[in-house]
Amino acid sequence: QVQVVESGGGLVQAGGSLTLSCTFTGSIFKIHSMGWYRQAPGKLRELVAAFSAIGETSYADSVTGRFLISRDNAKNTLNLQMNSLKPQDAAVYYCKGAIRSTDMRLDDYWGQGTQVTVSS
Repeated sequence: QVQVVESGGGLVQAGGSLTLSCTFTGSIFKIHSMGWYRQAPGKLRELVAAFSAIGETSYADSVTGRFLISRDNAKNTLNLQMNSLKPQDAAVYYCKGAIRSTDMRLDDYWGQGTQVTVSS
């Protein structure tokens, strides 16, 4: 089993910053890709930023230049530094990893979600 724990959400004023963190634990053989997604009320879940299986980063156009994704491979952690936050960034943010567990199954594992609220 693989567990995913997120932290770092909260309430921030527009223009402020927050950092989200995510840790993958358990029966991990290899993490192939990791990313942050978000879902606002009434909207579909969307990709915010991610590392591909070969380590390339990608960002949604709406966050490019404001958000920075980073990772610590030794600790199986994923972070999202969010700067210059806007009210439209408010959403529940989810961490996801495409992980091969020690039984060699490859599955997507999602965190429980962390709320980000941006006041104008």
